[in-house]
Amino acid sequence: MSTELLKHVAGLTGAKGYVVTSVDSTIIAEKPKLSPYIEQMEAALSKTGMPREAISIKAKTNEGMGFIGRGEGIAAYAVCLLEKI
Repeated sequence: MSTELLKHVAGLTGAKGYVVTSVDSTIIAEKPKLSPYIEQMEAALSKTGMPREAISIKAKTNEGMGFIGRGEGIAAYAVCLLEKI
């Protein structure tokens, strides 16, 4: 499960003296419409110990272009900010 991976990575970075201070992610998919689920996804990620206000999830479409636009797949991008503690 992705939250287990996030917890594991946060533990590894914590052991090196860093803490994840924010996560910004974008999911690109034609279907399903993800906007009704964004709050649930942010809540699920916040259960890993990160403050909910530090999590940003956005959903976009590919405007019908490419394999994503044809509904053959999705893409996701995520960036996190680490802070030395």
